Amino acid sequence: MKFENTEIESLKADLNRLDEVMLDNGLVREGQWDYERVTYDRKFELKEGVFYLRIRGHVVEGEVDTNRAIIQLMTPLLGKYYYPHGVEYGEGEQFPTALVNQSKKIIDTVKAEVTKFAV
Repeated sequence: MKFENTEIESLKADLNRLDEVMLDNGLVREGQWDYERVTYDRKFELKEGVFYLRIRGHVVEGEVDTNRAIIQLMTPLLGKYYYPHGVEYGEGEQFPTALVNQSKKIIDTVKAEVTKFAV
């Protein structure tokens, strides 16, 4: 599921500050990066299954491995995990309403915090 029209995709921010904001909101980067991209995930374990809120970004300046990069955020996603295949974001997926609402609140909080220092 894509969270369209959040305006988070219009934000560019310093990687180090972005890492802090994401972690404060339960989204972790860990090993989810390469030289040109980052991915922040928050895992939800519910009775309906395991779900991930994912906020991705790509480098517009610098490199992730040097921790000196400006990241352009992308449209947030919500997906359901299926063992052993991975996370599915498809249109046919069913997501609990409470999870969708919680995810929207997290996205709004991240957007508000990142907006304060966006470039």
